[in-house]
Amino acid sequence: MKNQPLSLFAFDILAPAHLTSGSWRNEGDQGHRYTDLGYWTGVAKMLEDAHFDGIFFADTLGYHDVYEGSADAALRDAAQFPVDDPTLLISGMAAVTKHLTFGVTCSLTYDQPYLMARKFSTLDHLTGGRVGWNIVTSYSESAARNLGYTQQLSHDERYDLAEEYMEVCYKLWESSFDEDAVVRDSAAATYVDPSKVHPINHSGKYFSVPGFHLCEPSPQRTPVLFQAGASPKGMAFAGKHAESVFINTTSAEQAGRSAQKIRQAATEAGRDPEGIKIVALITVIVAPTDEEAAVKHEQYRANTTVEGALARFGGWTGIDLSVYDLDMPLKSIETRGIQSIVDMFSKADPDREWTPRQVADFLAIGGTGSTIVGSPATVAAELRRWRDVGDIDGINLSYTTKPGGWEQFIELALPELRREGLVSGRRAEDQAPLTLREKLYGPGHQRTLQGHPATRQREQQLSEATIPA
Repeated sequence: MKNQPLSLFAFDILAPAHLTSGSWRNEGDQGHRYTDLGYWTGVAKMLEDAHFDGIFFADTLGYHDVYEGSADAALRDAAQFPVDDPTLLISGMAAVTKHLTFGVTCSLTYDQPYLMARKFSTLDHLTGGRVGWNIVTSYSESAARNLGYTQQLSHDERYDLAEEYMEVCYKLWESSFDEDAVVRDSAAATYVDPSKVHPINHSGKYFSVPGFHLCEPSPQRTPVLFQAGASPKGMAFAGKHAESVFINTTSAEQAGRSAQKIRQAATEAGRDPEGIKIVALITVIVAPTDEEAAVKHEQYRANTTVEGALARFGGWTGIDLSVYDLDMPLKSIETRGIQSIVDMFSKADPDREWTPRQVADFLAIGGTGSTIVGSPATVAAELRRWRDVGDIDGINLSYTTKPGGWEQFIELALPELRREGLVSGRRAEDQAPLTLREKLYGPGHQRTLQGHPATRQREQQLSEATIPA
């Protein structure tokens, strides 16, 4: 049983609304300000003042156009649309904070590793090592079409490509520059010592990258790596590469089963199973009493729609549930989309057989994560159960209204969680900033741990550097 405090991250997308259907319809919701940098810097300062560990941004390169064969339902409900690029937001939020960290979702399927490595080295520099990459392989057919493909790669081939992709990134981040390559020697008229910068000479099935990295070593070199794969291929990929895994589950018990599989995958990859931090997606609706929280929950539900929820489901999975009777049991269907979401409803919970209507009802608030409704004491008890039964290390906190859901959590739930030791206490005002990896593993752990493929790449480079020419 765990007794460590949970890491606490806010979870959002650079769009008017994210996971909760109709959240933008709530009175006072600020989702329409998603294009306003001032809104986001205000959110960053709010989370920093509340001592959140970080904020994570989901992203998608496509739109949800599966439900009823059209994007209309998604557009009407602002279902992760319109959506801007979150990587361009991080520097602005980092500039007004010292401690808040940033996880950013980027798809490796449609961007070259040479460019991706540069993007994250840049962000790692500009944030002082406070950045992580949520690795996704993309699920959207609309993204594939608009990026020049007739259809997206199959699920398993996307992961085959991802393996080589990460190999290239590790070589660029860990092997291309020696630690002391940047000498800034005015007398010798040398800024970078050419003998300490190395081409990676990569030639593989998917990528050819003969040259060296464009960026000098950043504080973490390799950014913290997040992943959310739950299919067999995705689980094996996470076990090998991920330092933190996002899980979306319908219950704490299901979270525990997922955690066990993830840690087993890490063991099979030769890593410490406890070296992977597991973060669950959870939405909290809190009020002074359980009764008031229940009333608030129903008020939020009144703004949701079946169409908005199923538009999201269709976009995530490629399955159009509009063609099925809403009350017919859902069976597992192989899909090019996010297989784990299909399986979450049809297989992973052995105690329930889901119908499309029940799926829409579950997704309406909080999307694919679970929702906790109650007083501060109830919220604390439930999160303790998630920690102990679900074997989780942290939560990604979604919202029902933006940013009101987080504001209510900070005002009402957070003091109780701190009193019970479920999240960390308030830090000293003069505490030195930590990198994101140090937040996960403790001060001094700026680089990937033993057993991680990035560490092996770094060790290989150091070994080769010590061999006499």
